[in-house]
Amino acid sequence: MRPTDWLPPVLWMGVIVGLSTDTASAEHTGRLLLPVLRWLLPWATPGQVDTIHGLVRKGAHLTEYAILAALWYRAFRRGPTLGPRAAGLGTLVISVTWAILDEWHQSFMPARTSSAVDVAIDGAGAAVALLVAYRGWRAVLDGATPILLWLAAVGGAVVIAINAWAGVPSGLLWITTPAAGLMLLARARRRRRKPGAGESGNGRRRGAVRDP
Repeated sequence: MRPTDWLPPVLWMGVIVGLSTDTASAEHTGRLLLPVLRWLLPWATPGQVDTIHGLVRKGAHLTEYAILAALWYRAFRRGPTLGPRAAGLGTLVISVTWAILDEWHQSFMPARTSSAVDVAIDGAGAAVALLVAYRGWRAVLDGATPILLWLAAVGGAVVIAINAWAGVPSGLLWITTPAAGLMLLARARRRRRKPGAGESGNGRRRGAVRDP
């Protein structure tokens, strides 16, 4: 591989190492994100804001390793010898290995901790990038959309029930949860209609061929 191929993923690995220092600790990101979250979600309790902050940090893990996998896959595929499977396997091995080393590095940082869960999230981010590379954005989004809608509908309903029991307002969940349920119903109705329309169309075409 030429330097222009392997240099971008190597530089991004250096960025990941920089983010695993105390500079990107929960305390430091909280100084930036927590005021923004409180402004965006004035109805949220401090515990809910902290939970969202944690989810944003986990999302950053997913994103940075998806980018790393995309860069390595691109580098391998530009080489003259590796096919898609070998490039994907090499990409996944490098990404997961770097995730493990990154967590090991964090264990030496005073304000950071190492976690096997973070390694799993990092690996999931790399897997998502490879899935997109294999199947394309549209196929991946079509497959992920119903899963996300079910999570939003069922998870939102559970959180609303917990908040009601605890006497905590649910805010936007009263909008997003029913919206996710309605979108699931709309997708189901659209899927039921498509085969019928295709069969009637095929029937008309077959009839048209038979009639003189």
